[in-house]
Amino acid sequence: MAESMFVQGNEACARGALYANLRFFAGYPITPSTEIAESLAELLPTVGGKFVQMEDELSSMCAICGASLAGLKVMTATSGPGFSLKQEAIGYAVMAEIPCVIVDAQRGGPSTGLPTEVSQGDVMQARWGVHGDHSIIALTASSVQDVFEITVEAFNMAETLRTPVILLLDAEVCHMRERLTIPDPGELHVVERLYTEVKPGVAYHPYLPREDGRLPISNFGDGHRFNVTGLHHDIWGFPTQNADSIEYLNRHLYDKIENRTNLLARWKEYDLDDAEIVLVSYGSAARSARQHVYDRRRRGEKLGLLELQTIWPFPADLVREKTAHARRVIVAEMNMGQLCSQVKIAVEHPEKVFLANRIDGRLITPENIARCIRLIDGRGF
Repeated sequence: MAESMFVQGNEACARGALYANLRFFAGYPITPSTEIAESLAELLPTVGGKFVQMEDELSSMCAICGASLAGLKVMTATSGPGFSLKQEAIGYAVMAEIPCVIVDAQRGGPSTGLPTEVSQGDVMQARWGVHGDHSIIALTASSVQDVFEITVEAFNMAETLRTPVILLLDAEVCHMRERLTIPDPGELHVVERLYTEVKPGVAYHPYLPREDGRLPISNFGDGHRFNVTGLHHDIWGFPTQNADSIEYLNRHLYDKIENRTNLLARWKEYDLDDAEIVLVSYGSAARSARQHVYDRRRRGEKLGLLELQTIWPFPADLVREKTAHARRVIVAEMNMGQLCSQVKIAVEHPEKVFLANRIDGRLITPENIARCIRLIDGRGF
């Protein structure tokens, strides 16, 4: 029978990771993500997993890379300042195609910023924090139940595509408490690691995709010798200066995610069928956007909400389709318009896209959104 409990979003994330068969966590405490580490320090040993508190954020990221190569499902968690420090090793995981999950519980920035207050200021850092041409997956959620389920999705995507996946949560979602119903084992699909069928002692190419694009892996110590490097490499894993091999690898790392944008898209929608004003939002801001839609619908106004759960790769086709008939598109977020810029690129008429934001460390409210819409429509406050 499914188990129900009243927990924080951070606890839901930890339990979602365990549902997906997480077996190794390395991290360093930082507000507002610390409860993820605290929960896993208690729960991981009960399923035979390992918890390690490292000396800093970069070492935490390096530790999960090593544990993943050894055959374990892995995760780390941090907030904005620590996420910045992890970027070098995230780039290594991208290049070496190491499946892992990184939670960024966003808080106000830049620098130390607002350690205990909410923000959604890491949207572009999630996409472009790693130097060089690459692609990345970043997911988010607006409720405790969704945090659990999207965490399972993050592990599934990481294992399927052999890539780091970022869980881009925020302080309000991480710290609010709601009912969580944990599905029975097998109720949610869990992707396990795809291992090579090449026998030990036979030539194994760690970076040679199958016809379906997946890369079978061999755990370190399981009998196959192969090289892992952050340098551009060939199908054996050895560094290369060959122009064809370099171009092939660059395109592979980019295309394996970007070509699956529509397949990776996760979203929720509310009252979009006849909406004249469409709100686009994500994370905790989407809760206020949903309430505003509900309030205005009761007054006979035609508003709808597109709540994005996949932030990267940005689902441009989805956004364009769902907003095509809207008179106005309002992007509600807690930054200076990081996602709004992508919505403007996606739609046919960017002049109809407007930003409703809040950047003072407080949760954006339905009233804030209402005031922005009044200003946009020329009605003042």
